[in-house]
Amino acid sequence: MKRNPSSSGLVYSTDAGRMCPDCRRPAADCVCKQSRALPKSDGVVRVSRSTKGRGGKTVTLVNGLALDALALAQLGKQLKAACGSGGTAKDGVIEVQGDHCELVMQALQKQGYVVKRAGG
Repeated sequence: MKRNPSSSGLVYSTDAGRMCPDCRRPAADCVCKQSRALPKSDGVVRVSRSTKGRGGKTVTLVNGLALDALALAQLGKQLKAACGSGGTAKDGVIEVQGDHCELVMQALQKQGYVVKRAGG
């Protein structure tokens, strides 16, 4: 099988340091991360509780935020601090460990978001 010469596995260069695997530019000059569109949202943030795939552990999920990855992580950090628990922000969803739906909803409403409770 022939390999495509444009798909070299270059991830580090001694001249420029770490390279972006998508646009092949130095990480500091990467243009592919800037051009990615924000997730679409209807303007309503939905807060729900879930236990699926977590061994019975409950997490609070926050969906519907039209934020980039950096802003989503920052908001997730604020929500986790408000609830006093851990969690993560990935794939456009903020997960807060534990059942903190009411606290999360209050914190988001204080920041000016339109919030609805989703699920049961």
